[in-house]
Amino acid sequence: MSKLMIALCATAGLGLAGTVSAQMMAPNTFVAPLSKDGYAAAKSNAEAQYKVEKKSCDSLSSNAKDICVAQAKGKESVAKADARAAYESTPKARESARVALAEANYDISMQMCDDKAGNPKDVCVKEAKSALVKGKADAKVDRVAADTRQDGAAKRADAREEASADKRDAEFKVAIEKCDTLSGAAKDGCVSGAKVRFGKS
Repeated sequence: MSKLMIALCATAGLGLAGTVSAQMMAPNTFVAPLSKDGYAAAKSNAEAQYKVEKKSCDSLSSNAKDICVAQAKGKESVAKADARAAYESTPKARESARVALAEANYDISMQMCDDKAGNPKDVCVKEAKSALVKGKADAKVDRVAADTRQDGAAKRADAREEASADKRDAEFKVAIEKCDTLSGAAKDGCVSGAKVRFGKS
């Protein structure tokens, strides 16, 4: 099998984690190196796949259709970003591919949140935002680590510390949102506990 075919198969294999009901994009665990022609073919394939999948969403209605479209767009975006990462083979391109995956999952999650109401919806939105922050932070840490492999121990430590702080802030916001279902002393205790847990007191 040619490198081009391997790359196209790897790109075409991008999709959902598990079944359609899982709704989240799965990371591409193998990306074959791509030539310029292979990159162009992979992008073309992603666009064609998007059109087919978007058309299949037409049989759905309401929010189910919105989720389906977000899923199709996410797959296209991730496939293109992975193809670019395989073609350019740079830490920055690989970071961009991971960010594309985090953003695709965020868009799908936000559509799924539309099926909820009240505090459950608020919590769902905060959790989606938290996952996006975590995905971007982890992608940045890995990129900095790759960029500074030889002599950048301090930069790597700074990037990890910044990513950790961003993730804790996002998790804190989720915890506080969950406290909103409570009232009075119970809510105060919940908020105080979250502040202690996340070092915000």
